[in-house]
Amino acid sequence: MPKNAFYAQSGGVTAVINASACGVIETARKNTDKIGTVYAGRNGIIGALTEELIDTSKESDEDIAALRHTPSGAFGSCRFKLKGLEESKAEYERLIEIFKAHDIGYFFYNGGGDSADTCHKVSQLSEKMGFPIQAIHVPKTVDNDLPITDTCPGFGSVAKYIAVSTLEASYDVRSMAKTSTKIFVIEVMGRHAGWIAAAGGLVEDHDIPVLILFPEVEFDQEKFIAAVQAKVEKHDFCTIVVSEGAHWPDGKFLAEQGTRDAFGHAQLGGAAPVVANMINEALGLKFHWAVADYLQRAARHLASKTDVEQAYAMGKAAVEFAVAGDNAIMPTIDRISNNPFKWEVGKAPLSEVANVEKMMPMDFISEDGFGITDACKEYLIPLIQGEDYPPYKDGMPQYVTLKNEIIDKKLDPFEV
Repeated sequence: MPKNAFYAQSGGVTAVINASACGVIETARKNTDKIGTVYAGRNGIIGALTEELIDTSKESDEDIAALRHTPSGAFGSCRFKLKGLEESKAEYERLIEIFKAHDIGYFFYNGGGDSADTCHKVSQLSEKMGFPIQAIHVPKTVDNDLPITDTCPGFGSVAKYIAVSTLEASYDVRSMAKTSTKIFVIEVMGRHAGWIAAAGGLVEDHDIPVLILFPEVEFDQEKFIAAVQAKVEKHDFCTIVVSEGAHWPDGKFLAEQGTRDAFGHAQLGGAAPVVANMINEALGLKFHWAVADYLQRAARHLASKTDVEQAYAMGKAAVEFAVAGDNAIMPTIDRISNNPFKWEVGKAPLSEVANVEKMMPMDFISEDGFGITDACKEYLIPLIQGEDYPPYKDGMPQYVTLKNEIIDKKLDPFEV
């Protein structure tokens, strides 16, 4: 008899995570001999723990297809980390109880590194408890820091948004530089890895003077101010792309607020004004700054076609691997060539994915630490290729909102 499936979205959402959801659900609907109903967790893994399971079979084929061009998390996501098996034993056992109660044999967890770790632990515990679950991690993270895979769905669209926004804002600054603003600072996401910041460096090929502050390079204030001054003297203006994870030599973030998020990570936000004011105090230059924040990861109207296709492919492959008998794996994007750009779907064991961060290779960062190399450009450019516009009506994109009907509960309440 076909087993049901559970799908959940985790962590910060992206412009294309719903494309992966679309891939999972549409592919499951084509494999009804192996998969029954696909249940989605309301607000991610919390939906499993609280038994708030969304019946995706209540959604029409048209609405599921529309997920491909709809941003954010259609079923709700969460920042909720399950810890080690012993530390969070009750929660992991609750998951297995839920899966048993609803005859769920497949677990598709769509997220980043923490989600890969949870997915791996679920597969281990299910085996110990004698209730087999095929746990497949569907990769997603704008930070692009998952190992083994060439890139992470979500990153290509953020990279495209940052590259385009940096270019457009720089054109604005250039036009006003003679009598007004000479410095524009844009802050982008990326706590430990500078992939998103690197995308801002693509404007260099459009004659824009740009400096990048990477998490991988310790911040040297004196060297940085000198570099800004040199750019302004030569070009009359300068654009700075700063990663939220840019830090001082002692490891303290430029943007650190002294608070922590739900995962225990330092709460960041504010590197752009820190950098802008630093330049103003040292050089007396007029500035503007911006924080891309949610805009960068929600901008489905400017999504990369490559990214959309890869996000869907990861969801599709997750189901295909599961029905073929795979367990505790993550589908990967394997690059074959840059020009022409070719890639194929691979897979990696979760034991090699969980809790591993992929940083920017140092040969992607220029010798002075403030730019990107040709090798980095060759990597980035294919990922931002192509446009995949959503349908528009009355000048606004037409996104879908699902019914998200919750099924009846079978178990006692569980406190999260």
